[in-house]
Amino acid sequence: MKCIVAMMQHETNTFSPLSTPLKAFSSGVGLSEAPVGQQAIDIFGSTEFAFAALIDMAIKAGAEISVPIAAYAEPSGKVEDAAFEAIAGKICSAVAQGCDALLLDLHGAMVTESYDDGEGELLQRIRQLAPDLPIAVALDFHTNLTSDMVDNCTVIDGYRTYPHVDTYATGSRAAQTLFNIIQQNLSTRMSWRSLPMMTHLLAQTPSRQPMKDIMDTAIAAVDLGDVLNASVFGGFPLADIPHVSLSVLTVEKSEQNKSEALITDLCDLAWARRKDFIFESEGLSDSIKRASQLKEFPIVIADHGDNSGAGGSADDLTVLQEMFDQGLESIIAGPIWDPASVDYLIGLGEGAKATVSVGGKTDVPSINQIGHGIECYGTISKITDGRFIIEGPMQTGLEVNLGRTVVFDIGSAKILISEERWEPYDPGCFTHAGLDPFEHRYILIKSRQHFRATFESIGKHIILAAGPGVCSSDYAQFDFIHLNRPIYPLDIFVK
Repeated sequence: MKCIVAMMQHETNTFSPLSTPLKAFSSGVGLSEAPVGQQAIDIFGSTEFAFAALIDMAIKAGAEISVPIAAYAEPSGKVEDAAFEAIAGKICSAVAQGCDALLLDLHGAMVTESYDDGEGELLQRIRQLAPDLPIAVALDFHTNLTSDMVDNCTVIDGYRTYPHVDTYATGSRAAQTLFNIIQQNLSTRMSWRSLPMMTHLLAQTPSRQPMKDIMDTAIAAVDLGDVLNASVFGGFPLADIPHVSLSVLTVEKSEQNKSEALITDLCDLAWARRKDFIFESEGLSDSIKRASQLKEFPIVIADHGDNSGAGGSADDLTVLQEMFDQGLESIIAGPIWDPASVDYLIGLGEGAKATVSVGGKTDVPSINQIGHGIECYGTISKITDGRFIIEGPMQTGLEVNLGRTVVFDIGSAKILISEERWEPYDPGCFTHAGLDPFEHRYILIKSRQHFRATFESIGKHIILAAGPGVCSSDYAQFDFIHLNRPIYPLDIFVK
């Protein structure tokens, strides 16, 4: 059996001012081009990515494996057409040469310059080339599901966690179901439904209510054998596209007939709880004041408005400024994305003293935001290549490339400044540069939920700080014009 395994991963925040060119799909792992073939396997094959599980399951099935590309980019604005065509072209070209199965690690929330549904467009093209090809797809929990995705593959399975610590398990489930279908000649179908709901990213994690027992019920249906696969997708709301939604999908044998009742129950439960999926942000000043009154350290302060993991620039320092204004000290902060400052400071060298305006290089026209930086005087205490291997439970084993990185010590804070954006869900971003989180009172990071994978066990307290940015939970800041209306909570529904 010949099996193609590929990855095309991007979560698109359509309000983000940051473009997503082809090089964005390789710079995060320190390459000039997205890896292919054995190089892709070497980089991602021993990690906790779904891609790694797809590789392992294909090997277990005795398949001959071909990897046309493994493309992964940090969330940002719309994917440039040239990038999408290059990535999709490699996958479609491999399919056109013939194969017996296709395993894909996709995201489910990719928007390109020309297509609102990047994954659906890719799958349509593949299906046109190979109408009967068995296709399994692993999708992110933040998928905005579409009919083009469902209608053009055989199996879909989604992450069950947020932070996403089950990505490898998701790939295993998707691939195992597909190989069972092939080997046992099973007749199956997928069923799905979407709800007109925009769930807030800080209120949708399956680890807590209101999502917890919705997801648990879906998982139990699989464990009991009622269906082969069941996925609940919280959706990604920071996209001005028609198909933003919460959705439920199942895969079942044709004779099972359990999906309709299961999907109805899950959707009814989610809709009944729609108000619970709203997150009300605390005022920034109040959050920092609350942090200043706590007596156990370290305290993790998560700036969730400017999070690169949801398309933010990770360079606005409004939250750090508020911490300074309220007299907080013993802070480590970062990674702050500021290639220009990195270049300038590296030119001076370790040990040099300098005055530099850190951050604030990115304006966000979509929400009328002007970037806020801080002019700092300090010492360049460390310069690194920005490379470290993730040891925590999310994307374990991946070598992260922050680009050249500087620790700038300004007395009250040590600021980690990097050439590449990265959401800090592993303390390696600090420790690789000689910064010990346990030796500081406050850890300021730009993250919404993924930081909990590791920093939740480090921090004595966690403070969510609503800094300004394109990842805000305040939907009133965003000019949504392409959504299907009505949609909750932007519109009022009368039951």
